[in-house]
Amino acid sequence: MAKEKPHINIVFVGHVDHGKSTTVGRLFYDSGVIDEQTMKKLKEKAQELGKAGFEFAFIMDNLKEERERGVTIDLMHKKLVTKKFEYTVIDAPGHKDFIKNMITGASQADIAFLVVAAAEGIMTQTREHVILCRTMNVKQIGILVNKMDTVNYDKAKFEAVKAEVSTLLKQIGYKIEEVPFIPISAWKGDNVFKKSENMSWYTGPTLMEQMDLFKEPEKPTGLPLRIPLQDVYNITGIGVVPVGKVETGVMKVGDKVIIVPGREGKGVVGECKSIEMHHEQVSEAIPGDNIGFSVRGIGKKDIARGDVLGHTDNPPTVVSEFTAQIMVLNHPTVITAGYTPVFHVHTSQIACQFIAIEKKLNPATGETIQENPDFIKNGDAAIVRLKPLKPLVIETQATIPQMSSFAIRDAGQTVAVGRCISLVKKAM
Repeated sequence: MAKEKPHINIVFVGHVDHGKSTTVGRLFYDSGVIDEQTMKKLKEKAQELGKAGFEFAFIMDNLKEERERGVTIDLMHKKLVTKKFEYTVIDAPGHKDFIKNMITGASQADIAFLVVAAAEGIMTQTREHVILCRTMNVKQIGILVNKMDTVNYDKAKFEAVKAEVSTLLKQIGYKIEEVPFIPISAWKGDNVFKKSENMSWYTGPTLMEQMDLFKEPEKPTGLPLRIPLQDVYNITGIGVVPVGKVETGVMKVGDKVIIVPGREGKGVVGECKSIEMHHEQVSEAIPGDNIGFSVRGIGKKDIARGDVLGHTDNPPTVVSEFTAQIMVLNHPTVITAGYTPVFHVHTSQIACQFIAIEKKLNPATGETIQENPDFIKNGDAAIVRLKPLKPLVIETQATIPQMSSFAIRDAGQTVAVGRCISLVKKAM
């Protein structure tokens, strides 16, 4: 069997109407993922809906409602194979109401492309999305200065946007010398898949070429083993089979493992008997692998979704309280101590109470603006102390970053996102 290409998740982010969907659509069309026939149908559909020119966007926006409104609502996942990598492309919404999907997208992504329209430059959401990418640990980012056709492919215009975005990226801690800036016109096809004939002043890579220039994300095999459980099945002849994605570390057949908190809250110990991936038995699993595995000594009732597996000599951390840095995105009023929304941490959903708001921070720089504020609201970044109402597994950003991030949801929307920075272990 041919060795699989390394797999990378990439997300396209940016302000609404700056052309994310059109960029992704153009990329799929020019690279042949979408055929002529499908494109023709989409073109007719676009004209019929009075949206001529939206056909590329329709490739990703395949929900009927989106076509009628011309807006990206959900996250679309599509495969794109380059010379070096197999990419899953996540097209994230730019609309303010859809920021929760954008967070889900960013938290799954290794790399982000930020799309900025040449004529407008940085807009509110451009700033918010970049900060989110940083908060969510998206290590590599590329900037696509789109709609160059609307500014007559003017180099000065491109340089101005580049300078503006560079300042923002520097503020929040991206190394600017590692960030590629590519002038494109997604609508006309300049520098997306094919080199542009309209910008001879630009000698760098096209978007497609850049996708092979990104670095392959390192697999955190050296960190302690952590597998959040997605489901637990009982399979005849095999027994209890938990399913989950390996976040960090390595699990081998024969390993002594512990799953916490488990039903009793004390953790359940067992031995890994077999590991299966893509319907094949494997002897070990590494980060990124989605696996099913059987464990000797653990019953179906003992464990559930949201529990986390580790080795017995380094069990996952169950906390009684924790401190986090959060960013408030979408709360109808203000957040005060006592507020108890649902936290989505890896595969678990647990209500946590705000015990104290310790500091309000400047979201762009991270410095403290105010100690012990009475409340925080949209746009604020803060350090807060939290108490889960049930046993929760979470790790600090400094020890196992892959297990430290969470989204806070309330009344059907994502209120805030954050990362655990310190914790108090629960007595088991």
